[in-house]
Amino acid sequence: MGFHLPFPFLEDVDMVAEWDDAEAVSTPIDCPILVTERLVMRPPHDDDLPDLVALANNRRIADMLARMPHPYGEKEGRAFLMHTRDDRAGEVVYALTLAESGGFIGCAGLHRTERGLEIGYWIGEPYWKCGFATEAAHALVDLAFRASSVGALLASCRVVNPASRRVIQKCGFQYAGQGLLNSLAAGNVAVERYRLDRKTWISLRSWGRS
Repeated sequence: MGFHLPFPFLEDVDMVAEWDDAEAVSTPIDCPILVTERLVMRPPHDDDLPDLVALANNRRIADMLARMPHPYGEKEGRAFLMHTRDDRAGEVVYALTLAESGGFIGCAGLHRTERGLEIGYWIGEPYWKCGFATEAAHALVDLAFRASSVGALLASCRVVNPASRRVIQKCGFQYAGQGLLNSLAAGNVAVERYRLDRKTWISLRSWGRS
């Protein structure tokens, strides 16, 4: 199974670990266009709708996320695009596109929670096992620490998603306990929580290939 971290983001039913970084993420984060080796990460727009619906209408993806419904049609896609334009949402949302072709392959972003700032993303199934999740995650981690004063960044994945776990660990996140996720598609499921502090990020800023 390909890798895709939670996006839309996880919502807790029960948490083992608690965080103290929420107060550090009150300042809005600018959402510039991010360019990586193979990706252009930009704000979503209406032209993404056909590809968004085609890729998001996948039970294997929805089962790993909190707020992605299944089936996923044009109505759900338009609602998501409208949500990304709402400054009150407290989220930074990117469309992930291929640098060579401009093709849409998924979404990624940063979400403010009561515990702190959380990273999340999903990749369309045709693009799994290509390293795109790790590439996007590195860019988001760097953005979070450079554009805010947050002391730590959070991440989560379902316990049955080892590929997502590997991506999180490649970014330097440390395991910090388990909780439960109320997923629209999968119901009440177990998740693992991870945390990356600023000091660790500073030591890992030159992302190595693995």
